[in-house]
Amino acid sequence: MNNVNSLAERVVTLLKAFCRSENHVKQIQAQIILHNLQSNTTITHHFINASQSHNLLNTVLPLFFTTSLSPKPHIFIFNSLIRAFSHSHIPHIPLSIYTHMHKNSIFPNNFTFPFLFKSLSDSHHFIQAQCVYTHVVKLGHVNDLYVNNSLLDVYASCGRFALCRQLFDEMPYRDVVSWTVLIMGYRNCGRFDEALFVFEQMQYAGVVPNRVTMVNALAACANSGAVEMGIWIEDMIRRNGWELDVILGTALIDMYVKCGRIEEGLRVFSNMKEKNVFTWNAVIKGLALAKSGEEAILWFNRMEFDGVRADEVTLLAVLSACSHSGLVEKGRLIFGVLVDGKYGFRPNVKHYACMIDLLARAGRLQEAFEVMRCMPFEATKAMWGSLLVGSKSQGDLEFSEFAARKLVELEPDNTAYHVQLSNLYAEAGRWSDVERVRGMMKERELTKDLGCSSVEVEHQRHVSELLA
Repeated sequence: MNNVNSLAERVVTLLKAFCRSENHVKQIQAQIILHNLQSNTTITHHFINASQSHNLLNTVLPLFFTTSLSPKPHIFIFNSLIRAFSHSHIPHIPLSIYTHMHKNSIFPNNFTFPFLFKSLSDSHHFIQAQCVYTHVVKLGHVNDLYVNNSLLDVYASCGRFALCRQLFDEMPYRDVVSWTVLIMGYRNCGRFDEALFVFEQMQYAGVVPNRVTMVNALAACANSGAVEMGIWIEDMIRRNGWELDVILGTALIDMYVKCGRIEEGLRVFSNMKEKNVFTWNAVIKGLALAKSGEEAILWFNRMEFDGVRADEVTLLAVLSACSHSGLVEKGRLIFGVLVDGKYGFRPNVKHYACMIDLLARAGRLQEAFEVMRCMPFEATKAMWGSLLVGSKSQGDLEFSEFAARKLVELEPDNTAYHVQLSNLYAEAGRWSDVERVRGMMKERELTKDLGCSSVEVEHQRHVSELLA
């Protein structure tokens, strides 16, 4: 027995102090198998951690999935495996481990379920989560706060908000995590007013929010225009003496600039000790949305001068700012160096959409069309919309007709596009083509709904979504 304990201590020491490479992990694994140490919870805990840090988790499973092990591995080992794999973004493995436990009569406890539910939440596996929850009920863990919080997260991530709210209301205990999961769930699916309503209920319940709560509440304020609530949150942050770290500060900036309070956003920016690319992006995007193109480019230049490397979102915001402010040459220059690879990545479809919108707004229709023709993507609805709106403003019926026909091809059941094409033909006096389009609409049972949004309005929505 003393020899076994001594060996176990040496293996633990090796795992904690000397396991620095994949080869070390594999050598220790061989010793664990050779001396049948798989049931030692201390060894396996450290071995799982070492395997995770060296991306070797998959090699761990065979150690415990064999049915010939004696004694049977402790539940702590399987809980450690589920926890490790729940962070590995391999969604099916934690459920496989759980299934293996059941087949081998290794009964889960209340520590098993939170990380199992986390993996099911990440992969949006609602049905599997419901099945697992029957075991929670059967084993008597329905009142466990951590189990319920993790199940709340599953329901929220799967968009099952009736169930999410029902579970929340029925929970005998709730903590800040319970409230935050509910707020985050509503925020992530775009139900911003409901997220803020829950945030207010949280205050009445006397639960003190944490930083994650505040970030999600600020995001809901930003997207619903609830600037007064955002100001109240900043005041609460100040009263609590919280430092504006990079995540919380960036959320506050984003809220102010999206609500049109650019100066307040810049004040928060200047008060932050630490900033990252997301912080700079929040400012530049805000200026782009406010149509302050020159100032957006000024901040973009400051960002580069400060040594912060621009990412895809930065360039999208700058190009959008150029488009809204008519800064054609500046936009062309920035897009050109982006295409040349200066920033370490190639322009994506959204960058091309911004560039096409910039050229179309400026009346450079042929140039916009050439960009569309030469890009490595299929032209999108937003691009053809830009060309249509730009050509209409220039009175170019040829380009207008071409773009409208492309929109009809892309969305043959969109009434607005058919009406737009019909109107263009009417302007040109091409009545036979008008009748042909009306015939197509009748064939598809499309009616000229007076409430149907115009192409211009729909196009503006698409352009705005580029920066969302």
